[in-house]
Amino acid sequence: MSIPWRMTPLGEILTERQEIPSVEKLASGEMRIVAKIGFIGGAIQLRTESETKTNMILIRPGDLIVSGINAAKGAIAVYGEENNEPIAATIHYSAYIPRKDKVDVEYLWWLLRSQTFRDLLLKHVPGGIKTELKAKKLLAVSVPLPLLNEQQRIVKRIKKLTTILNEARRSKVALILHLENFVESCIDNAMSKFTDIGRFEEVILLKPRSGPSFPTHPDWVGTPVLMPSAVTGFGVNVLKVEFGMGNEVINEKDRLQQGDLIIARGNKPKQVGNAGVVPNEAEGYVCANLLMRVKVDPQKTDPFFCIYWLRSPKMRKYVEQKLTGTNPNIQKINQRIILDYPYPTTIPLREQRHIVAYLDDLQVKINRTRQLQKETSIQLTALLPSILDKAFKGEL
Repeated sequence: MSIPWRMTPLGEILTERQEIPSVEKLASGEMRIVAKIGFIGGAIQLRTESETKTNMILIRPGDLIVSGINAAKGAIAVYGEENNEPIAATIHYSAYIPRKDKVDVEYLWWLLRSQTFRDLLLKHVPGGIKTELKAKKLLAVSVPLPLLNEQQRIVKRIKKLTTILNEARRSKVALILHLENFVESCIDNAMSKFTDIGRFEEVILLKPRSGPSFPTHPDWVGTPVLMPSAVTGFGVNVLKVEFGMGNEVINEKDRLQQGDLIIARGNKPKQVGNAGVVPNEAEGYVCANLLMRVKVDPQKTDPFFCIYWLRSPKMRKYVEQKLTGTNPNIQKINQRIILDYPYPTTIPLREQRHIVAYLDDLQVKINRTRQLQKETSIQLTALLPSILDKAFKGEL
């Protein structure tokens, strides 16, 4: 690591605050207590209650706060001077008064949360990042410290670049949301033209049947069971599987076949009614009890057309209106509701498959774009450590 500046012990620019907060103010709740410091942004979260059974330290506006346990993970914050009242923290934190004539506290905040500082810890502190970082150890570490005006220039540059990165991230999130809305709009347009609506029961061969109920575990060797998490969207994730003990008795009507539908009869409200088509690799599995197996008549409807129909905004709203259950976090539908689903029963198979091909092609393009966005987001996330590395090598 080539650094053009003097390596300065933190003890020359920081003084540990050793004040103790008022017991009365803590007991009354007048003085707030630090709950934790965020690893990513260094935000201070305060407790909602004031009760504490450990010794406390005092923190005043303008102090630098360091979590002795999680400093190496980024749990370092500045308690801004805009605050009017002091706060408290447990003795697993420490508070420091920065020398304003020597150091810009924002420069120090960025530096102490960088890989540059973590490398210095590993080099100079016995036990490195695995040891609780007390004041004696922290203040003995030397860090690269340019002149104050150069520190301020570096902070300004870092903030400008991080603003650009954050705007890029927000743009990517907005694009993904736009793409998802676009897909749902296309599904809605494709399905809303059908007005001759019957009942779902008219196109099925095997009525909805809940999966069997028996103990499962990821490591047992019995019957594979697709768990409710296998159908949290519209599709079947065959990796979300557990296994019976090996002594379970399975009704052949419960064994899944390629082309069956699985419909979530119970789950979080937004996931009830989600469905997927059983792929070849899940042939012979069973589904969990909160899922229902349905076999459609291939002479009357395409199973993938069913999925797009069930995914349409009209059907999502229909399912939402039919939910029941006393627990707001787990809602359910039953066999009768599924049989009574409104369904376009007279659409020729050829037209159904044409719609499926169109929507599948669209979904593939959207998924490809989403993957590119994900890869770009990973690259963006990796940019900040690179920026900080250059900043504290004097290359920014």
